[in-house]
Amino acid sequence: MRWTFLCGENFYSFFIQIIMNNKTLSIVSYITLIGWLVAFFSGKDKADDLLKYHLRQSLGLVIAGFVVGIALNIIVWMVPTLSFLSYISLVILVLLILGAINAANEVKKPLPVIGKMFEDKFAFIG
Repeated sequence: MRWTFLCGENFYSFFIQIIMNNKTLSIVSYITLIGWLVAFFSGKDKADDLLKYHLRQSLGLVIAGFVVGIALNIIVWMVPTLSFLSYISLVILVLLILGAINAANEVKKPLPVIGKMFEDKFAFIG
C-alpha cells in the first residue's frame, strides 16, 4: 500500500476536501483570529452561505473583542478600583461559544447583542 498521498500537496488537498467541509470551517472560524484566517483561506473557493455568514459573525466578534479589551484596559489603568469590569471580557468568550454552537448546528442565527451589526458588513467575504 502506498502512502504517498500523506505527503505534501496531495495530503493538503485531501485534508481540505474531505475533512474541512464548510460546516467544519464555520466552527473553526470562531477559534481565535488564526482559526478565522484558516477558515477564510481554506474555504475561499468553495464557500457557501453558511460559511460566509459565520465568517462575518466571527470576524465582527473578534474585532469587537479587541475593542472591548483595549477599552477595558484603558479604564482599569486609569481607575484601578474598576478592575472588576474585566469580567466583561468573559461575555466575548460566551459569544464565541454560542457562535460555534450555531455553526455546528448549521444555523444562520445572529449572535446575541452584537450579531445584527455584522450580518451585512465585510463585503470582501462574499
